[in-house]
Amino acid sequence: MITVRPAVPEDADAIVDIRNTGWREAYAHLLTPEFLANLTDDAERLRDALGRARKTVTVVAELDGEVVGYALAGPPPDDENAPRDWGLFHIYQYSRAHGSGTGQALLDAAVGDRPAYLWTAEDNPRALAFYRRNGFVADGTRKIEHDWENMAAIRMVR
Repeated sequence: MITVRPAVPEDADAIVDIRNTGWREAYAHLLTPEFLANLTDDAERLRDALGRARKTVTVVAELDGEVVGYALAGPPPDDENAPRDWGLFHIYQYSRAHGSGTGQALLDAAVGDRPAYLWTAEDNPRALAFYRRNGFVADGTRKIEHDWENMAAIRMVR
């Protein structure tokens, strides 16, 4: 059974593990093993942020009582020339949850059917197919993530 709920400070360790594991699973073909081995563990900072009132929405998905995914969405950062008033910044889950419906439940809870935008790796077929199924299209904006070993990212909007 899938349950989606707002994240709480006690979810910080699980969220960081899901994020780092998700990056390793999704980007292994794009980033070096050394880069992926050195991902940060910022659970304490996240725990503090989850304990404060924020403009963003962070939700977790539980599958049979285990936290297996999370999503983070909200207003765009002030320094970003965003095409929409709402952005999806993170959505990750363990690969063992793929196909379970948790990804869709997370997107629905964090973004709903509102106009939104997101950035994704240009070479991320699974994510691209998921976003397209949910009405997102590439808007032609591309950037190189220099801090991510020059990985190419594209912006998608709906």
